[in-house]
Amino acid sequence: MDTVDRRTILATGALALAGAAATSSAEAQAGPKAIFPVGTTTIPIAGETDVFPVRRIYCIGRNYAAHAREMGSDPNREPPFFFQKPTDAIQNVAIGTVADHPYPSLTKNYHYEVELVAALKSGGSNISPEAALEHVYGYALGLDMTRRDLQRAMGDEKKPWEIGKSFDFSAPIGPLHKVAQIGHFQKGAIWLKVNGQTKQTADLSQMIWSVAEQISKLSEANELFPGDIIYSGTPDNVGPVVRGDVIEMHIDKLPNLSVKIV
Repeated sequence: MDTVDRRTILATGALALAGAAATSSAEAQAGPKAIFPVGTTTIPIAGETDVFPVRRIYCIGRNYAAHAREMGSDPNREPPFFFQKPTDAIQNVAIGTVADHPYPSLTKNYHYEVELVAALKSGGSNISPEAALEHVYGYALGLDMTRRDLQRAMGDEKKPWEIGKSFDFSAPIGPLHKVAQIGHFQKGAIWLKVNGQTKQTADLSQMIWSVAEQISKLSEANELFPGDIIYSGTPDNVGPVVRGDVIEMHIDKLPNLSVKIV
């Protein structure tokens, strides 16, 4: 082998080693990579191409006096309490459609609960009720679907009743409507029909804890962040649905939504 060949080989090898070292250094600087992708849950925004990313789903329990009594509680003495659903509980329902909603496994007593949903654009800790609504990006119409038999059975056993509330597609929701377009909700009719028959009907002014108070109370226990949404409670007369039933829901200022149990 002549001198030129040896020099060429040595130079080529050195370049290869340098390239490998640079690649390793770049990969180290980039940091660890996820071993598989996990999608982000989003909600459409009415009139926009952008979407709202969901960080956490909070739900308040027994926030209408009649519903609290219906569930065996005293609304005059009970402080607010909250539970959470996973983000993949979201089922986006398009306006003007009847979305297929799957009847879940394990239950024989599947209940509807119509609710106003508030979506946060900012957050914090220990937010005052007076400043709370400044953090709201918009509102939507939603359902808190519940495997009531599982919820009650776990409650009777003094166990967490997450299995009754936190499961796939248990949070159907319509598009978000920005506060700039519709304002805030202090009052307004809220109702739900099953197969055209009214089941739930009330006024948002009957909430025990207003949306502002809910945000304030939540922020005492958890720092709130952009992307958090809050299901604000349901009126009384919750009840079961079966496959084939069509649920229609309404809140004043928001388009009606419908789902069919399949």
